[in-house]
Amino acid sequence: VQLQASGGGSVQPGGSLRLSCTHSGRTFSSYPMSWFRQAPGKEREFVAGVGRNSYDTASADSVKGRFTISRDNPKNTLYLQMNSLKPEDTGVYYCARSRLNRVETSPRYYDLWGRGTQVTVSS
Repeated sequence: VQLQASGGGSVQPGGSLRLSCTHSGRTFSSYPMSWFRQAPGKEREFVAGVGRNSYDTASADSVKGRFTISRDNPKNTLYLQMNSLKPEDTGVYYCARSRLNRVETSPRYYDLWGRGTQVTVSS
């Protein structure tokens, strides 16, 4: 089973991007999923997470009101809609599968990671 993230790129401040993460297995709907990001020289940090359906979500304070996480279980795909992007949103974004029955903000509770997709916000 693999996770493949895509959709990153370079945008100006205030712009938008939509990240996607495809799960190759048949058990995608059984797991809570999250997005993390890592900026150069910084630790990986939680961005947003979603339970087994799209109704239970959580997000970091730094992205609330700007980023929206969702999932399409029949398509085995996780999304992150990012609006009003800021330079501090720059980093590599990773999708990850929780090994628990809930979204957690610590990376140590995730057992499957995608390779990451680069997001750069700069004027």
